[in-house]
Amino acid sequence: MVLFILSYLGGVLTIFSPCVLPVVPFLFSRSHLSFVKTGVPTLIGMALSFTAFGLLSAAGGNWVIHANAYGRYFAMFIFSVLGLTLVFPHFAQKVMQPIVNLGGRLQQSAGHSDNVGSSLLIGASVGLLWAPCAGPILGLVLAGAAIGGLNTGTFGLLAAFGFGAATSLGVAIFASGKVLSKIKRGLGIEEWIKKALGVLVLLSVLGIALGLDTQLLARFSFLNTNAFEQSLIDQTHIGGNKAEANQLTHDGPMPSLAGAVSWLNSPPLSAEELKGKVVVVDFWTYSCINCLRSLPYLKAWSERYKSQGLVVIGIHTPEFAFEKDNHNVEAAVKDLGLTYPIAIDSNRTIWSAFKNEYWPAHYFIDAKGEVRFHHFGEGNYEESERLIQRLLSEAHPDSSALGEPVAGQIKADGIERPAGVFAEIVTPETYLGYWRQANFVSAAELKKDAVQTYAIKSDLLINQWGLNGTWFTSAEMVKNQNAGARLSIRFKARDLHLVLGNPGGKPVRFRVRLDGNEPGGMHGDDIDAAGTGTVRSQRLYQLIHLNDGKTEHVFEIEFLDTEAEAFAFTFG
Repeated sequence: MVLFILSYLGGVLTIFSPCVLPVVPFLFSRSHLSFVKTGVPTLIGMALSFTAFGLLSAAGGNWVIHANAYGRYFAMFIFSVLGLTLVFPHFAQKVMQPIVNLGGRLQQSAGHSDNVGSSLLIGASVGLLWAPCAGPILGLVLAGAAIGGLNTGTFGLLAAFGFGAATSLGVAIFASGKVLSKIKRGLGIEEWIKKALGVLVLLSVLGIALGLDTQLLARFSFLNTNAFEQSLIDQTHIGGNKAEANQLTHDGPMPSLAGAVSWLNSPPLSAEELKGKVVVVDFWTYSCINCLRSLPYLKAWSERYKSQGLVVIGIHTPEFAFEKDNHNVEAAVKDLGLTYPIAIDSNRTIWSAFKNEYWPAHYFIDAKGEVRFHHFGEGNYEESERLIQRLLSEAHPDSSALGEPVAGQIKADGIERPAGVFAEIVTPETYLGYWRQANFVSAAELKKDAVQTYAIKSDLLINQWGLNGTWFTSAEMVKNQNAGARLSIRFKARDLHLVLGNPGGKPVRFRVRLDGNEPGGMHGDDIDAAGTGTVRSQRLYQLIHLNDGKTEHVFEIEFLDTEAEAFAFTFG
């Protein structure tokens, strides 16, 4: 229920995003009509089309991406016609007769009558243009759907988001109607208002076509509601992210651990033989920065409470193809110093049995073999440890005192260093392969599963990234084809990490620049002060570590050898 409420609030907040503003002028031009007969159907059409395309986006697939783009083109065409009929109604009817047969009648029926059908169609067009203005709350819904599949819950959450957006816009339209009607009565300039709104519509469509709506959003970060949305997610602890003792539940028996391709540090374990033990199951993958930052706590719990009946089990479930390689996982487990049992779940069998959707995800199982709590993401380690202590006390009432949690004493460093202040982390995780690619800018059009030469734009906006040189782009990553090829991003965060690979194990040298200079004291653990480093294995590399994340910076990595694979940026 909490997630449904947050989805609705996330939709309400989208009206404050600059990328929404272009669709508002035309709707205001119809504010003189009956709000019940035209305004409400418009808003319903908007919410339904938004939900439908959200479901298609969640379903994934390249054809959906194209369908979404074509839908936006169609919406821009409709709004262009409607804008022209507002500015030049007679010209549109005489010169653009083929279009006016459809668009002119649509505008007349939508703009001058209480036609429910045309209002629904206009609302659907609004939904197509509104859909990209999604913040972290909608991102959470779509990410869960992409991993766990489409279901009635996903539909409900998307619908809640869509109707939230319709609510805020409906309030704005209703209020604007009152204001505009007073202006018309007082000044008698209704036609001029229509023409002015028509010009705004056409300018808005032009802005959308040129991508100026998203650029405006990037430049004016104070208008971006993403941080506020994310704070709502964090404060409400979606998925049970606050492990308090009074939140212990009874969520059924522990799912099966069968199906792992192999086990490390232990023979295969089963739910049945673990009864009598308190178990913490950790879903992770070794290129996930959030997972890596939780490992010091899992290691500490395993060491401290193992003798008292705790078993920590890591379920390594891959995100990228190279993480399915057993040798890569074995090397990572050794490098990270993990000694507790690790199940290599390359086929996502255990992941599916738990119906899990997140990295990291922690499931707490009592000595009777029942799931009593789950926690998604980082944080709340001390609360989680107290929950472990309570489950151990339930299993062994006569045991000695467990003492104060060790979580508060852990001082992790390097790649496992805790994340910076959330409010300072503006740039989201950024995938480079075309499957989940976003914010890519270049003079050349992206070519999928093909080699293409690109040029980096000199004026990257916040969160935008680009390529320079010749690259091959696949669904998961980009791979440079020439020495000297560069990858750049403008970011705002304390730490910058990049998941890199070297096919065939060939070392690939690289050089990093921060705002055009050597990073010096701001270098990460995987480069030196001059910014030089080498890709020797497929993993996450920490490249930049700042004192804080309050300032925007331009990061650039130049590969001095060919065949470097870059998968995703993560920030902290």
